[in-house]
Amino acid sequence: MKILLILNDPPYGTERCYNALRLAHALGKADPANEITVFLMADAVGCAKSGQKTPEGYYSLERMLKRFRSDAHHVLLCGACMDARGLSENELVEGARRSSMDELAALTLAADKVLVF
Repeated sequence: MKILLILNDPPYGTERCYNALRLAHALGKADPANEITVFLMADAVGCAKSGQKTPEGYYSLERMLKRFRSDAHHVLLCGACMDARGLSENELVEGARRSSMDELAALTLAADKVLVF
């Protein structure tokens, strides 16, 4: 099954991105054949910034994305949203990549399920 998760909220301050990544991980674990894409838009592009330093005992979205990323699981970021926030490709966690609205549209049409956080 092809599953697309679209995240919009900032990485910290709410738990939407945290819970979306928990769900993405659980969906991958429930059926390893699932092809899961996490698309980060708006302030959620900050989730894929490398070098995050969170307090001891606090979740790290950078770490969660690194664990999630595999050949069947993808992390894409809205390029316009990256530009608006001054985030460059060389600042991203390994495996995450810049994308576009056109690619998001194609992924949405191809997905069996689309979840928005």
